[in-house]
Amino acid sequence: MKKLTLITLVLLTVFSCGDEVQFNTPAFQGDKENELWRAKSFTASIAENGFLTITGINNSEIVNLRVPAATERTFIVGDINAIEAEFIDGLGTSFSTNNRPDESISIYPELGEIVIEEIDFVKKTFTGTYRFLAFDTSGLNSIGFTNGIFYRVPLVFGDFPANAITCTDTEMDADAALIAYQATFSLDLDFINQGEYEAACSAYAETLLAQQTYCGDTDGSIQAMIDGLGNCEITCEQAITNTAEAESQYVTATIGDFDEKCVQYLFYLQRQIEICGDSNGSIQAIFDGLDCGDDDSDGVPNAFEDFNGDGDITNDDIDGDGIPNYLDDDDDGDGVLTADEAVDADGNPVDTDGDGDVDYLDNDDDGDGLFSNFETGDTDGNGVPDYLDNDDDGDTILTINENADPNADGNPVDAVDVDANGIPDYLQA
Repeated sequence: MKKLTLITLVLLTVFSCGDEVQFNTPAFQGDKENELWRAKSFTASIAENGFLTITGINNSEIVNLRVPAATERTFIVGDINAIEAEFIDGLGTSFSTNNRPDESISIYPELGEIVIEEIDFVKKTFTGTYRFLAFDTSGLNSIGFTNGIFYRVPLVFGDFPANAITCTDTEMDADAALIAYQATFSLDLDFINQGEYEAACSAYAETLLAQQTYCGDTDGSIQAMIDGLGNCEITCEQAITNTAEAESQYVTATIGDFDEKCVQYLFYLQRQIEICGDSNGSIQAIFDGLDCGDDDSDGVPNAFEDFNGDGDITNDDIDGDGIPNYLDDDDDGDGVLTADEAVDADGNPVDTDGDGDVDYLDNDDDGDGLFSNFETGDTDGNGVPDYLDNDDDGDTILTINENADPNADGNPVDAVDVDANGIPDYLQA
């Protein structure tokens, strides 16, 4: 009977105290190891980064409740360091929810909560509840609080930030960063740009860390996403995909864009070696075998100077002057340097007369029967040099029809001059 009476008295005392905390005076208390612990002084402070700490002190014992934002919500302690409940005993030993229990006690973190139920922004006070189990640094000793209450604890240090960060803010930031990150390896892209990929990945990781800080991560899903990003370097698989695309563009390159595509292929081969390794040297062999050069600086890469297609550029000599094409700056020997022969807007050689031979390999570029090296100047002044003009004098009669080369040797020295005025008919309108 005495035992029952004692229990009744204890319950009345607790509930009476609860009424006082909730409806009468500011307070900070809780059940520490099933015994009432009550702070004699209590304060709240907000750091420059917006983090809130609510502190209760009873003689030499201290309880600190730390959350990353002064907002009304539930914060789960025990899964991330930014949300922490701490008890410091009279000997100065700290018991924190950031300390994990020794595996002999538990392999799982002990989760508690800090609930900010009400913030009075006018009077600058905080009201809410808490519960936690905290361990010392050894993980072998713990202190637990249940039924924790803080009521109208005043903000003494710091102030409410003008733009307080919320969980929703960080979630929106993470969503936007994810979209930007995914865009760097979109299937619509030819290549994954390593610099852009790593920057976007790092930015996404930062937003996930912020989300974890302000929202918590009780199920570990955010941490799993962070871990999944690794060190934010492109993977070997992505590097190989880049190389494959570079090779495809290289093999379909034209004279106009060969330099760019060849150098690009070399670049991605080198990146693949750096990222994936090259244990058997096969990638290095491809790298070493590429010839991006233009030895005669005529605008035609060496790779396009193999006219007979036998893979040996040393035995190709279109004009028969004893100089192989890849070393000859006038491949067709027409007196017009290969670098000056006609090209289109993309830098690819053109075939002015449509005979199937591009101008830099055609010694009669305009197909008028005269070798280009005998056609200098612009007789009719139409802006088209004679060697590209099939009507040199602009009289509407094609040069090939004005007996410019009766013996058909390509040299107009025997050109017909009907009026014997010293000007061949093909040059006289």
